[in-house]
Amino acid sequence: MVQHPEVLWAQRSSSTDENKNILYVTVNLPDIDPSSLEYNLTSTSVHFKAKTLQDKEYAFDLDFLHEVVPEKSTKRLNSRDLSLVIRKKDVELEYWSRLTKEKVKNAFLKTDFSKWVDEDEQDGIVEEVADEPDFGGMGGMGGMGGPGGGMGGMGGMGGMGGMDFEKMMAQMGGAGGLPDFGNAGPSGSAEDADDDDSDDDGPPPLEDAEPAK
Repeated sequence: MVQHPEVLWAQRSSSTDENKNILYVTVNLPDIDPSSLEYNLTSTSVHFKAKTLQDKEYAFDLDFLHEVVPEKSTKRLNSRDLSLVIRKKDVELEYWSRLTKEKVKNAFLKTDFSKWVDEDEQDGIVEEVADEPDFGGMGGMGGMGGPGGGMGGMGGMGGMGGMDFEKMMAQMGGAGGLPDFGNAGPSGSAEDADDDDSDDDGPPPLEDAEPAK
């Protein structure tokens, strides 16, 4: 039995920049079998059909409210979903009132609140890269060194802003070495540590035992 996948959408608009007149459409369906994917985008509609690795079949067809530009649109398939960035044909500031031509409520079509911004709040929004790679559960970050490997996958933390720890340690060594925090209290001073010791509710000192009579 063919089912409808969950489809999320959001949009951007601009009266001066055609690159900012786009629709974000995400087919929220994990484990799509790439060999089964049928995807066809025209200027007025989109067709999707695919099977998951669990051999379940999903499909939908949508007619757009207004025209789009297929050749300037992109798609990205990963293990979680199929993400589409579809270019609107009309360069205008006004948002589409809805995604579909038919004024009906589709139970599987929902607003993507993770990408949605109001029409008058678009300025200053940093857009994500449309065709970002699929990291496959953080695997693309060097694996973090693997079990027992510590942070080796991050180059010994050398990738954190190009920070040179050897140079930093050498500079601190020339300034008298690292400060000794061993006896420091919460504010970092030895005096605070002494004050803390005086308030320590530890066991009372042992009294001298009386000699046996």
